[in-house]
Amino acid sequence: MEDRMIRFIAALRAGGVRISLAESADAFNAVDVLGVQDRAAFRLSLRATLVKDADGLPVFDELFPLFFDSSDPTQPMSDATQDMTPEEAQMLAQMLRQFGDQLRKMLEKLLRGEQLSQEELEQLAQLTGLNRAADMRYRDWYTQRMMRALRFKEVQEAMKEIMELLAQMGMNKQRLEQMQQLIQANQKALEEQLNRFAGQRIAENMSETEPDEGNVDELMDRPFRALSDREMDLLRREVRRLANRLRSRISLRQKRAKTGQLDAKATLRANLKHAGVPMEIKHRNHRLKPKLIVICDISTSMRYCSELMLSLVYALQDLITKTHAFAFIDHLEYISPDFAGREPNQAIEGVLQRMPPGYYSTDLGYSLEQFAKNYMDALDQRTTVIMVGDGRNNYNNPRLDILKTITRRARRTIWLNPEPPMLWGSGDSDMLQYAPLCTNVVMAATLGELTAAVDHLLSQP
Repeated sequence: MEDRMIRFIAALRAGGVRISLAESADAFNAVDVLGVQDRAAFRLSLRATLVKDADGLPVFDELFPLFFDSSDPTQPMSDATQDMTPEEAQMLAQMLRQFGDQLRKMLEKLLRGEQLSQEELEQLAQLTGLNRAADMRYRDWYTQRMMRALRFKEVQEAMKEIMELLAQMGMNKQRLEQMQQLIQANQKALEEQLNRFAGQRIAENMSETEPDEGNVDELMDRPFRALSDREMDLLRREVRRLANRLRSRISLRQKRAKTGQLDAKATLRANLKHAGVPMEIKHRNHRLKPKLIVICDISTSMRYCSELMLSLVYALQDLITKTHAFAFIDHLEYISPDFAGREPNQAIEGVLQRMPPGYYSTDLGYSLEQFAKNYMDALDQRTTVIMVGDGRNNYNNPRLDILKTITRRARRTIWLNPEPPMLWGSGDSDMLQYAPLCTNVVMAATLGELTAAVDHLLSQP
């Protein structure tokens, strides 16, 4: 219990609750006096000694059951196939055989009322980045992310199709309704299991990892989705140093590129007066400063990545001819004026006041439609278009035709995506459709990867 209390206090601190050593000692003394048998008294003793103001209560209330509730509140699951006749079981087996292995496995779990195993949960945590998450505000987001990885949307559609086919094959209507109710209850139980697992894993991470203000290099390789607010503040300051380093490196490359390639035609013309003897050597002079259009997804899952990208771009404005910046969630806004005389994070804050982020409101297709209607004239053959987003569109029309037009009219279209390719096309992701329409797609899940992408981008002629 002592070790669990220590980890609980560490998690509270990571969640923003200020707790001194004296207050920690008061908590242990209170528990020594009151004991842990009476759960209500135990909870109140910790809350009274560790939480000083109302702002800390939501953090305490969310973390306490994750550390001290041993019982599983997830509702029990039922086997919808238990009372089936042999004929019904045969019909169901026939239906399931038409689906792929992963989808069939999830369908069978829902039908039989089986929870996910610990091994399956660990695989999901690894796949979605949950193992490095240390911010409880993203608990629901990680739950949805795991549900996408399990293809919950496809499972629901497949289950509906199975029920319709079983009805056509003559299964009793009352039996079908009973199965549907059990399956819906099982699905809700699985969602609760995922949400509880996400909360427990984030709480564990919060208790084990204190932000290390001296170890910025480690944060450079930490995924955006796993950054806490304090770690993000460190990276905002780091962007300025990175921009200065990039500016020097890119300027040197551009200077070398300007005189690095022989222009044979210009050399021949210049030396006609010397009877063709190459006494004057001419080099190609490329247009060194690119013109950028940056279109950023600033929804909850993408905010940090987009903010740091815009921070780098605006810190390197002396290397760019012109930047047009746009932000979108459920609609598109031109945000370049927001950056005039302001820090990028302050500019983003101003944009978010007009465009509050949400988990399920992203509509990239409609945003592309607005761009085509109002800003397509900003494109020309000198323009590099940078899309920053995960390609998730909430099952809206992706408007692939517009992205195809943008790529055709621009010099090149680069897509920066923080999601690993294995998640492209899962759930509401349209990335597998967008990717072939771009000049290049780059995974940029960390500030290190984002910096490398910008370095490469601005170093190209």
